[in-house]
Amino acid sequence: MDKFCYLAPKLNNFTTKFYSKLLKEQDIYILAIESSCDDTSAAVLRGKEVLSNVVATQQIHEQYGGVVPELASRAHQQHIVPVVHQALAKANIDKKAVSAIAFTRGPGLMGSLLVGTSFAKSLALGLEIPLIEVNHMQAHILSHFIEDSNSSVPDFPFLALTISGGHTQIVMVKDYFEMEILGETLDDAVGEAFDKSAKILGLPYPGGPLVDKYAQSGNPDAFPFPRPKVEGLNFSFSGLKTSILYFVQRETAKNPDFIKHNLEDVCASIQKTIIGILMAKLKKASKQTEIKRIAIGGGVSANSGIRDALKRAEAKHGWSTYMPKFEYCTDNAAMIGIVGYFKYRQGKFTDQGITAKARYAIED
Repeated sequence: MDKFCYLAPKLNNFTTKFYSKLLKEQDIYILAIESSCDDTSAAVLRGKEVLSNVVATQQIHEQYGGVVPELASRAHQQHIVPVVHQALAKANIDKKAVSAIAFTRGPGLMGSLLVGTSFAKSLALGLEIPLIEVNHMQAHILSHFIEDSNSSVPDFPFLALTISGGHTQIVMVKDYFEMEILGETLDDAVGEAFDKSAKILGLPYPGGPLVDKYAQSGNPDAFPFPRPKVEGLNFSFSGLKTSILYFVQRETAKNPDFIKHNLEDVCASIQKTIIGILMAKLKKASKQTEIKRIAIGGGVSANSGIRDALKRAEAKHGWSTYMPKFEYCTDNAAMIGIVGYFKYRQGKFTDQGITAKARYAIED
């Protein structure tokens, strides 16, 4: 109590009132909003427990073979009100019961982020409750601490492999908000490598899950692809993508039905190469840091091959591995909410002057 009494004279009336409320409350309800790319999501958490997690996906991008930023922001404007309404209804709480609103500030598409940021600011102002900004990539990492996500959570410090359409990073996580990037991609992210490879093979967007699907029936040793040599713990996938393109062009020139007859084997070979790159860097990071607790996060962490490889490495290297539920792998508001919960407990709030940030380093 002394800490809050000391701070009170330095805070405005609203914040002082809030701190008093914080001290008396047993339940913390966080309304979370995620709009970094092409999924509009809202969730309600009571403490670390997810009461609702609603996601509205945008189908319009499929015909373009990738996310169109302008169309994504327009779709967010259409979806955000009904998604938030549905999240509150599923959680069976009134908006007046919400303790704070957490939202994705970045990184992501600026137009998409602006929709979520503006809505969160307006709602927080109207309800007179705190506003909490969240780094999207931190949220992927801290999704492991959602109460129903895992039977166990990683102890600090641990290594996090964040893999998505826009990011590939190895992060040393020392505490909830103390993280250090040890290595990251120098060009394409691993999700891009999967999706662009799928496009080369004529598969529809998003192609990454389809590569995983077909790979399960193929021979991973059928077509060896070169692995890029990158110093340290950084990654590079642009060269691999180019080698896959040239390989497919050569083979289809000799046999126009090559992809049709070899789709499973090609997908399995691509997937094995990508997983090999990821695992080699993870092993190196674990050896350098002497940390054997490994957690994955991000949309690509739903890939079955990556999960199987981690389980094998766990047995071989004595690792403890942590994988989030599938529903918390892709972009979702529940992971934003868990960060909001931890920030709420520490009094880490933002003001109405906050703006979206397309580039937002995990260490900021």
